[in-house]
Amino acid sequence: MPDDTSLAIGLMSGTSMDGIDAAIIETDGEAVTWQGPSLTHPYDDDFRRDLRAALGHDPLIRPPENGLIAALTERHAEAVRAVLAEAGKAPEDIRIVGFHGHTVLHRPDMGVTRQIGDSQELARLTGIDVVGDMRLNDVAAGGEGAPLAPVYHRALAADLAKPLAVLNLGGVGNVTWIAPDGMLLAFDTGPGNALLDDWMLEKTGQTMDEGGDLAAQGKVDPHVLRVLMDNDYFEKLPPKSLDRDDFNLDPVRNLSPANGAAALTAFTVTSVERASRFFPTPAARWLVTGGGRHNATIMEGLRRVLGADVDPVEAAGWRGDALEAQAFAFLAVRALKGLALTYPGTTGVAEPLSGGRHYLAGNGT
Repeated sequence: MPDDTSLAIGLMSGTSMDGIDAAIIETDGEAVTWQGPSLTHPYDDDFRRDLRAALGHDPLIRPPENGLIAALTERHAEAVRAVLAEAGKAPEDIRIVGFHGHTVLHRPDMGVTRQIGDSQELARLTGIDVVGDMRLNDVAAGGEGAPLAPVYHRALAADLAKPLAVLNLGGVGNVTWIAPDGMLLAFDTGPGNALLDDWMLEKTGQTMDEGGDLAAQGKVDPHVLRVLMDNDYFEKLPPKSLDRDDFNLDPVRNLSPANGAAALTAFTVTSVERASRFFPTPAARWLVTGGGRHNATIMEGLRRVLGADVDPVEAAGWRGDALEAQAFAFLAVRALKGLALTYPGTTGVAEPLSGGRHYLAGNGT
């Protein structure tokens, strides 16, 4: 291993209801020198139901029921063990675990961001030090606390032509715009897959619109799309961020399953196009990560409205299914070194700011 680099595991569940992504990388916090194995540790239906019930509630006021935090933490420990086995590594080979936890409430305008999961218990269960609470410093300093991945996007894009946009379509959409000089602008674009996934579950019992097939069968009602886009958020200057529950399904309630899927898909696409208007100069290329890159209807819509090359991140040699987890491994190493996690252009914080809290495997912090 090169000097000053560490093996780190990143864990990401974020706002996803699918499961936990885990990945190993080697990094010095500036560049990535090795990308190891990655995997997804899926949630079972009962656990997903319990997790969904916790969304929107402040766990400090209304703690989750059914031992949810302990169960979530144990599932993260299982994901660590699984990715270690995949890599043929032992806990002592890993310098740090970067732990995001599951976001249940994100209200930076109120100085609140809540991710559930017990970082200290995770360190005990895995025998590896953990960096958690990575959003808290930023929100306490007046920042949005999100997105956190832009500094990792910049590291991966070091050799790519710029300006470049990296679009993450997870539960909520967010974009990183990278200037030729490395300056970052990042913010949440609007809904990613969360509304569409909720619609599919409600109307079809499926967890997603696989490949965008249902949306492709439907027709977009222009009036419904205007209602969906009638939100002050889309005119607000970035940096800015959203909570998963800032939008709801009410405008599409009276539509057929296919037309509702089409409207929600168009909502995601249109919100990205609106977001692109805030870039200092247009991005010549967009790289898309997150589950949305597998949705052909979304990808076709983006190519139509953005007037630029739009590719899944795999076209640049990146690993889309691992990217968010890798980012939290990278951020954990940066946090240990006191390097910035967030910037004025990514969260609106006044100056570049480090963050995270270090939890020791020996039960101290």
